[in-house]
Amino acid sequence: MLCRAGLVPVTEEDPDADTVVVVVAPTVEEALSHRPPGEHRTLLVCDTVTPSGLRRAIRCGVPAVLCAAGLTPEQLGAAVRGARRGEGRLPYPPLARLLAAGDVPGPVGLTPGQTRVLTLVADGYANADIARRIGCSEHTVKNTVHEVMGRLQARNRAHAVATAVRTGLV
Repeated sequence: MLCRAGLVPVTEEDPDADTVVVVVAPTVEEALSHRPPGEHRTLLVCDTVTPSGLRRAIRCGVPAVLCAAGLTPEQLGAAVRGARRGEGRLPYPPLARLLAAGDVPGPVGLTPGQTRVLTLVADGYANADIARRIGCSEHTVKNTVHEVMGRLQARNRAHAVATAVRTGLV
């Protein structure tokens, strides 16, 4: 199916940054154990995807997990192209069970200053604009954004904003 989806195997041990590593395995846990070391865009294709496996994949930074059953070459190709752009794909049934089980951590508290900076980030302001609006240095804003991302366990600014909106922080 990989060839029909327009994909080619990577033979070198260290794929470049544009490479999406596709790991095919019976379970998410097995797929995670076969991932190459390093920071690579990864897409898992598994026969069985459980809520606990999905949680583990998310915690490992894997943005895309697909169920092998019924997966067409076109869908696989689209998922790989999406992963290259940084898009995530997760199967709905195990994701719904994961969320219904209450395994989502509760909201993390932010200081008033962090909340103010995050609100301005959510409004689309750049660090320099935020610094001017609240009367501090751009470096302070950058540090605050970094602290917020750490508290929310976010990968980037957009992820921090999405998490804050979902949990009612902003």
